[in-house]
Amino acid sequence: MTYRPKSEFLNVMMSRGYLADCTDYQGLDEALSAGTVTAYIGYDATAKSLHVGHLLNIMMLRWLQKTGHRPITLMGGGTTKVGDPSFRSDERPLLSPAQIDDNIAGMNRVFARYLAYGEGPQDAMMLNNAEWLDGLNYLEFLRDIGRHFSVNRMLSFESVKSRLDREQSLSFLEFNYMILQAYDFLELNRRHGCVLQMGGSDQWGNIINGIDLTRRVIDHEVFGLTSPLLTTSDGRKMGKSAGGAVWLSGDMLSPYEFWQFWRNTTDADTGRFLKLYTELPVEECDRLGALEGSDINAAKIILANAVTTLLHGSEAAAAAEATAREVFEHGGVGDDLPTVEVTADEVSEGISIVQLIVRAGLAKSGKEAKRLITENGARLDDEPLTDAGLMIDAAALTSPIKLSAGKKRHALVKLSD
Repeated sequence: MTYRPKSEFLNVMMSRGYLADCTDYQGLDEALSAGTVTAYIGYDATAKSLHVGHLLNIMMLRWLQKTGHRPITLMGGGTTKVGDPSFRSDERPLLSPAQIDDNIAGMNRVFARYLAYGEGPQDAMMLNNAEWLDGLNYLEFLRDIGRHFSVNRMLSFESVKSRLDREQSLSFLEFNYMILQAYDFLELNRRHGCVLQMGGSDQWGNIINGIDLTRRVIDHEVFGLTSPLLTTSDGRKMGKSAGGAVWLSGDMLSPYEFWQFWRNTTDADTGRFLKLYTELPVEECDRLGALEGSDINAAKIILANAVTTLLHGSEAAAAAEATAREVFEHGGVGDDLPTVEVTADEVSEGISIVQLIVRAGLAKSGKEAKRLITENGARLDDEPLTDAGLMIDAAALTSPIKLSAGKKRHALVKLSD
């Protein structure tokens, strides 16, 4: 793509690697150069927290605001009741309205770390599509909106086609999702002058639908921009770790574990992740990413500190780095390690080491914990753990014990007060 943008926002998107595709580079660039542009990304409330897989698009909204424009975080209070079928092999479980509201509250706390919300022309807005979707009259919606959608075209979208090609069921409920998402863009344009929808490249078809609908119904020009779907250099989906999803809420994943996720970035991904997930200058990201051997570890610490500071604050980042140095360089315990507390009653007759490994999040199941032990991957207070039948009693917990899975994952177990 040889287009050279005039606007600061598109320059950032291109130079830092955020951009996969755009419906009209020149038209969007002119709109961005002419004044404040309002743009949105939608988030369905399927969990109590956002995770690292969402972070790239959150950083896009942050850069949008930093370059003088207005971001909207659109919470899917309405669409979550349907569930996005894009590139899924099964239907999402349906959540109750109370669960959805609870999830939205948790997600809002994460957004507040990255965006400045308020009433000003460039302040971020937090909206909920239940505001206009919950009260829709079905027959009126079919007549006024449904007539603009071709089923033939909807069946051709890759997200739907891949599901049907595998002969997996796609419910009518899910099929409606793309119409509702398109309607969101129309309503945001009507209500708030929003002219840009952003999302991952798997949302391209849904974004195009919204652009077409807005043009057909109110003849307004709007734009779409997508980011690449990231995988790590070793082919894993971005945001997954050995312990599961990398949550952005400190209640679901400690700042230390979050820091450690970034410190464990592969050498090949370090420069790219510095550009996407920090605000360091591009030239500095390239310099750090080009380091080799043991020098690249310093770049990974810079990455971990910068990303953790944005989310959890500089004190949490410094504490995480200090704990890592204590644990890895000096063989210590470290105050900031994830901690499992057990009661005196629980250990009165002993508690199995396998159960503690699972509770500490170092293994997903007892079977996996036993395999970790038999394959010499587990350690107890930095000594090899070889007995899968070991029982831990209160006497063993007069001071905290340290459990380790491999060289990089650690947790403490201690008696609760």
